[in-house]
Amino acid sequence: MLRVHSFESLGTYDGPGIRLVVFLQGCNFKCLYCANADTIELKGGTETSIEEFVSMAKNQKPFFGKKGGLTFSGGEPLVQAKQLLPVVKALKEEGFHICIDTNGSILNDDVKAVLELVDIILLDIKHINNEQHQLLTGKGNEKTMAFVNYLNEINKPVWLRYVLVPGYSDDQDHLHELGKKLGVYNNIEKLEIQPYHELGAHKYEHLGWEYKLKGVKANTPEQLDKANSILKNYFKEVVIN
Repeated sequence: MLRVHSFESLGTYDGPGIRLVVFLQGCNFKCLYCANADTIELKGGTETSIEEFVSMAKNQKPFFGKKGGLTFSGGEPLVQAKQLLPVVKALKEEGFHICIDTNGSILNDDVKAVLELVDIILLDIKHINNEQHQLLTGKGNEKTMAFVNYLNEINKPVWLRYVLVPGYSDDQDHLHELGKKLGVYNNIEKLEIQPYHELGAHKYEHLGWEYKLKGVKANTPEQLDKANSILKNYFKEVVIN
């Protein structure tokens, strides 16, 4: 049984086509800008069976078209990799397209088995600089970089996702470093620049946690355009979500 925080039907931002997005409970990061802070704690969520996932996917299949399917997000979905594996197997047997949206910090046998089955990995790169990554997430980025290498080894299609936080992850030298280190991988199909927002701030307050990015303004069009102009030199496709 998977512990599910919530579902989003007709999602258009989490993988190709129209998708059923499943937000799983639990995350091993605590990102300063997390929009789903209520998914961080491992406790909570609703236990959901394989049969329920398959039934829901079949009901929504008419909306998926040729490109759509299911995306497992969170939280960090690979925290529950052992429980996720049989769900993904059952959905693939029914012919569904599957994405995993992950921070790439967990790589064990269960995770590797899940990765073999899924179609695309949406890999959230929080920061290329280890110290800044630690500041933003509470963890270093060594495991995520090892995860990137593994995905390249198994030639798994990847869409990178990068949140552009003013003053934290928008330094031009760091953006060039990101491009130089990750732009060489042929399995990385594109990079999505995700503008910073404060939509999760109220959830931090509700949980009694301090929102440490209070006062950080949303990106200006000029900031987004500058990041785009840098990163498009390194990746096949760069889009601003």
